[in-house]
Amino acid sequence: MNPTSLVALTIVVAAALLSTACGADPRPERPATDGHGENADMVGHIHGLGVDPADDSLYVATHFGLFRVDEAGGAERVADRWQDTMGFAVVGPGHFLGSGHPDLTEDLPPHLGLVESTDAGETWTPLALQGEADFHILEPAGELLYAFDSTTRRLLRTEDRKQFEEVLTGDLVSVAATDKAEQLYATTRTGQLISIDASTGRTQELGGPVTAYVDISADGDLVGIGPDGVVRVSDDVGEGWQEAGSIGGPPAAFTITEQGWYAATAEEAYRSRDNGKTWERVL
Repeated sequence: MNPTSLVALTIVVAAALLSTACGADPRPERPATDGHGENADMVGHIHGLGVDPADDSLYVATHFGLFRVDEAGGAERVADRWQDTMGFAVVGPGHFLGSGHPDLTEDLPPHLGLVESTDAGETWTPLALQGEADFHILEPAGELLYAFDSTTRRLLRTEDRKQFEEVLTGDLVSVAATDKAEQLYATTRTGQLISIDASTGRTQELGGPVTAYVDISADGDLVGIGPDGVVRVSDDVGEGWQEAGSIGGPPAAFTITEQGWYAATAEEAYRSRDNGKTWERVL
C-alpha cells in the first residue's frame, strides 16, 4: 500500500471508529416514545455482541437498549429498557456485564460504571464506579476483567469487579484477551494493532493492515476486521495476514464465541460458522 492510500484509509477508519464510540453526548436523546409506539422496535447503533450459553441466544447491545435476537432475525428489547449499553460482555449463563448510560426514565447518574445482570439483562445491579466510568470495552480474561473507560482513556483491570488498577492510558477501540492473563491485543482509534503486556503496561505495534477490531480464534490466531469490513486472520502474531471474507461494510462490533464468529455494522449483525469465510445476516 502506498503512503497516500494508507493515509486515506487511516482517515476513514478514524472517522468510522469515532462514530462507533458515540461518546460525545453522555445522555443521548432517545426517541419520543413510551416503548410501545412506532419506534418500539428501533435498535439504534450497535455497540456490542454476546451469546448467552444458557440457550445460545444472541444479544445485541445498542444505543437504544439490549436486544435478544431470535433465529428468524427478529429483535426483542429486553425488559423494555432503553439503556444505552456501550460496553457489554457475557460472562456466564444469563450472566452479563455492561456499562454506558441509563434509560432516561431512570433516576441514575449519566455514567453507569460497571453493572451486572444475572437474569439475562432483565435487571441490572451496579458494581463499581457508578457516575464515574463509561466503559466502552469489557473484556473478560479468566478471573480478570479488563475495562476501557472512555471518560479517562484508561485501560483498567479488576479481579473482584469492585477495585480497579490502571494498565495504561491510550485511545483503544477493541481489546482481546489470550489464554495468558497478562497478554492482550488491541486496536487503537487510528486502526493500529498493538500487543499489550498488562503486567507492565508496555505496548508494541504489530504489522499488517489497518484494523478496526480484533479478537482471538479458538486456535489462538489473531482475527481482525478492517474499516472496510474485510476479515483477516494471522497465525503468526500479525506478521502475515490471510483474507477470509467480509461483512460488507464498516464494523461496529466483533466477537468470537463457541457458537461462531459474530460481527456487526452500525445496524446489522452477522454470523460466520466457517471461520470468517462467509457471513449470514442474523439481524
